[in-house]
Amino acid sequence: MDPDTRPATRRDGQAFHQDDRRNAGRGEAAFKHERQFGNKNFAVPGGAPSPDGRGSNEFGKARREAPAVKVPRAKKLALRAPKQEIAERSARLRETRVDYSNIEPVRLQKALAASGVGSRREMEEWIEAGFITVNGKKAELGDKVGPQDRVTAKGNPIKLKWADRLPRVIMYHKQEGEIVSRDDPGGRITVFDRLPQAKSSRWVAIGRLDVNTSGLLLVTTSGELANRMMHPSFEFDREYAVRVLGELTREQMKEMTAGIELEDGTAHFQRISEQGGADEGANRWYKVVIREGRNREVRRMFEHFGITVSRLIRVRFGNIGLPPRLKRGQYYELNEAEVAAVMKWAGLTSTGQIKVRGGDAR
Repeated sequence: MDPDTRPATRRDGQAFHQDDRRNAGRGEAAFKHERQFGNKNFAVPGGAPSPDGRGSNEFGKARREAPAVKVPRAKKLALRAPKQEIAERSARLRETRVDYSNIEPVRLQKALAASGVGSRREMEEWIEAGFITVNGKKAELGDKVGPQDRVTAKGNPIKLKWADRLPRVIMYHKQEGEIVSRDDPGGRITVFDRLPQAKSSRWVAIGRLDVNTSGLLLVTTSGELANRMMHPSFEFDREYAVRVLGELTREQMKEMTAGIELEDGTAHFQRISEQGGADEGANRWYKVVIREGRNREVRRMFEHFGITVSRLIRVRFGNIGLPPRLKRGQYYELNEAEVAAVMKWAGLTSTGQIKVRGGDAR
């Protein structure tokens, strides 16, 4: 590999990723905070002092020797201003905050992870190791915390973040070649490199699209909304436009809706329909609806009949369709009125709590 193109590496051998470059401007104080709370993916800005105070460190040196390629941000879809009624409702929702006293306690590891201290699994390990205290007492797995509780991690006070407003939701037209991940050893471009930064939150992808699949990708700052929409029990439709080399018979299409056996179990389409193709070409288009998100499931179902998928585009997730004007590489951020409608459709309150009968939430 050419030394000018290979990714810079840390002392632990991990690839130097895009998230590190975004962190570069946060300075030495940010580095100390991240290292203190166990974020191994955080690197010192180039030229910043090393933790032992001996001047520039290996991270900065590596960055200078192998400068990162700047990834252009996705362009925002420009739309006409919404109707006055919708604009006024969006403005009201934007300013609405939930009183902390009405926020239900959540599991400690979940609150810590949502506040950026670490992953849930890592926080569970910290709790078991006795690194976490709640209101001065050593925490245990199963403990719940609310906004009124005082939490420390490894002796340092933690300011927990609470969902007191509507989350943000983005529709992104993913391009082929982009991965839906934050950590790729190969250093490939991720959708999170393309999206605008979330200042006080973290983007969560609602489901995934493989590297060779394009189309609608929903991204949100609400982990609860993402979990709700991805959970198999809710069976949200996923609709795809599929271009294949070859043609299915009527019998094969019937088999696809009845169910076919793949290596990881039975799979079936809710619906499949022909969308036509070039009269003189070998390619045909189909539209399929599926309610699962197994790895490469649509492609594997066509491959079961010896037919290769040459292009796969997700055009709908649940009741959210890919707008015709949203071109590849562009994004559209839902306004507050639209986000509120999505939360209601998903059976959640504005802050992501599950609605139950009687108007209460849990």
